[in-house]
Amino acid sequence: MPRSVIAPKDRLIVALDLPATSQAEALVKRLGDAVTFYKIGYHLGFAGGLSMVRSLDAAGKKVFVDLKLHDIGNTVARGVESLSSLGATFLTVHAYPQTMQAAVSARGKMGPKILAVTVLTSYDEADVQAAGSRLNLAELVAMRARQAMELGIDGIVCSPEEATGLREIVGDQMCLVTPGIRPSGSASGDQKRIMTPGRAIAAGSDYLVVGRPVVEAADPRAAAESIQAEIAQALA
Repeated sequence: MPRSVIAPKDRLIVALDLPATSQAEALVKRLGDAVTFYKIGYHLGFAGGLSMVRSLDAAGKKVFVDLKLHDIGNTVARGVESLSSLGATFLTVHAYPQTMQAAVSARGKMGPKILAVTVLTSYDEADVQAAGSRLNLAELVAMRARQAMELGIDGIVCSPEEATGLREIVGDQMCLVTPGIRPSGSASGDQKRIMTPGRAIAAGSDYLVVGRPVVEAADPRAAAESIQAEIAQALA
């Protein structure tokens, strides 16, 4: 999807990082029409949250299923086939060529858009080297992004710090989805490569994933609306 046709409100993805579907459903109700896009990852997904994909889709919401699949090709393909029936908009896989190829081949015409995770935003240079990479962090991200583009992946999950460089590599052919977003004054938590919403949009990010600054806010709707306003200002 070209960057210019993404609805501004859709650019904020709220991560439902909660331990129970009842809590997630209560948060979605509280956020109302302030949020149109949600992420379901391990925390909620393994607590029965995958069932919410269908209900959110039926309510007109978009859903990002963030399971970061990575296994032998056949196993990834079967997993993508199963997940494709849920109605998710995005599904993540780790950016390894065999894994990406299997996911693209299995999603079908009606399946979710496949996003490749280059390097986790909790990783820094030392973590990449400790994992055995011969490339530095920037080189590894760039290599995986080029491979993803060649294999027909729809988008990249990356740190906002990498968005400008990746936009030069992928152009408008792929969307960039960035976690590690922290409004001014928010704690960084376990994220090491972070940025404010406005700066991330200006850097080239298409979608911003925000969890704790909204989920743990005293007024989640007000927190989401504040981020939406900052996104709109950056787009203007």
